[in-house]
Amino acid sequence: MALHLQQLVLIDFRSYAELDVEFPPGRVALIGPNGVGKTNVLEAIAWLATMQSFRGSPASAVVRETAASSRIRGELQRDGRMTTIDAELALRGSGRISINGKRLPRARDLLGHVRVTVFSPDDLQLIKGGPGERRSFIDELLVALDVRNDVTLNEFERLLRHRNALLRQTGGRLDADARHSFSVWNDKLAPAADAVGALRRAAVAQLAPVVLQAYRDISSEATTIEVTYNAPWSTNGMAEALAAVEADDLRRAVTTVGPHRDDIEVTLEGMPARTQASQGEQRSLALALRLAQHRLVGRETGSLPLLLLDDVFSELDRSRAAALIAHLPLGQAFMSSAVEIPPEAQIERIFDVTPGRLDAR
Repeated sequence: MALHLQQLVLIDFRSYAELDVEFPPGRVALIGPNGVGKTNVLEAIAWLATMQSFRGSPASAVVRETAASSRIRGELQRDGRMTTIDAELALRGSGRISINGKRLPRARDLLGHVRVTVFSPDDLQLIKGGPGERRSFIDELLVALDVRNDVTLNEFERLLRHRNALLRQTGGRLDADARHSFSVWNDKLAPAADAVGALRRAAVAQLAPVVLQAYRDISSEATTIEVTYNAPWSTNGMAEALAAVEADDLRRAVTTVGPHRDDIEVTLEGMPARTQASQGEQRSLALALRLAQHRLVGRETGSLPLLLLDDVFSELDRSRAAALIAHLPLGQAFMSSAVEIPPEAQIERIFDVTPGRLDAR
């Protein structure tokens, strides 16, 4: 069941004052030098799925200079059914989003209508970066697999903020009232943390064999890859872990154990990939994580996400680029590049990108 972004309309989005472009199914290439707006198009497509920028930018940052708001509209087709998503991003205040003309009360209500997988040069941080990068990756996967997981993740974050606020207020000591409040938040936080831990552990277990196959596809090497969820607190549960660190939490005024401190560890031939793998191996591992994410979401949901490859080929040697292309699943894919994309990519349509314009060849 393939998803097809048929039309994209941008008004005052980043470098585009106005853009109205139609895309075919299959693979689409956006070709142009750096700085002309290729990534801006991919960012707008991803926004239709998540109401967030994969570049980490706030909504106000994507509003074109001199404008008060931006608009993104996407016409999408799946199994003959058309869906129109309209998003308005405000320079100040909250934006608005609607599906088929019906305004959504919350941005998170958009989740699940469109799924995207984004490859970018920054993905190297999935291997080289800190645990936060990998936690974000696995949480993104959880939401793509089942939008209800977003509620579980957000509930844990909400309760964690409340407990940390209380820790800051206590000044390191608990009187009777503070002790009662502390117990209440512990009793709420513990099951929420256990739920997040269970979801992540299950997702990592599903992902690990897919990553192994994806790495072998990209590298053509029969290498051993392991992906594991490292959450020491979960051995006996969050309630026991919180009790064990209570004194330290009070002294430091922060919650020192839990899902917000976990890591997803990637090893290559039994060695930590973050510190022991070569640059080429790390890049292949990062690609394998994204490709595995894409494959797993497609398999579990029955619909492949839109695939967005942002300037990935400039970072790859020819053999890895060819291997990645050869193993991309079927479905609509958007590839941006400052150089011509290898011919084996079998591009359906090429657009030359210049400031504010997309011109089909």
